[in-house]
Amino acid sequence: MPRLILASGSRWRRQLLDRLDLPFTWESPDIDETPHPGEAPEALVHRLALAKAERLAERWPDHLIIGSDQVALFEGEILGKPGDEARARAQLARFSGHRVRFLTGLALIDTGRGHHRVCHETYDVVFRRLGEAEIATYVAREKPLDSAGSFRMEGLGIALFERLEGDDPNTLVGLPLIRLCEMLREAGLDPLG
Repeated sequence: MPRLILASGSRWRRQLLDRLDLPFTWESPDIDETPHPGEAPEALVHRLALAKAERLAERWPDHLIIGSDQVALFEGEILGKPGDEARARAQLARFSGHRVRFLTGLALIDTGRGHHRVCHETYDVVFRRLGEAEIATYVAREKPLDSAGSFRMEGLGIALFERLEGDDPNTLVGLPLIRLCEMLREAGLDPLG
């Protein structure tokens, strides 16, 4: 039985965690992700990442539970998932030629020792100037309707960008592996040990 639990139903996060070559299992937590009135984006991703891990903590004693959550910010506005193609096209048209910041909250709960750590990482994407036809083609092909920012870095979304800026590109996908490795080592689970 793996000692590591990923509190996420995201196949992208599972694929990232697979890269560490550590045995783990995953379970999708069911939490309300609605921002609180006036909640800062950093506080939101901290709260949600921790809430996801906490949701599984009672059922997994003596385990390390990873929670992660991400928001996209554009001109100070927290962006939701578009939900339909028209909203996805509209989001991408707004981003054309601009910078979008992604905040990814990361939590690690050690249920055996009864403590946790929470942090967040940032990653910026600068969109190239996008034409209406390019946007329509991208949305039709990729269908990024459940992705904050209306794109998927894991696929064709890379074609939308002029440049990427940040310390760990995995942050953009939703699981900052560099910081996670640091947290796992502190908890006594070294990916290279």
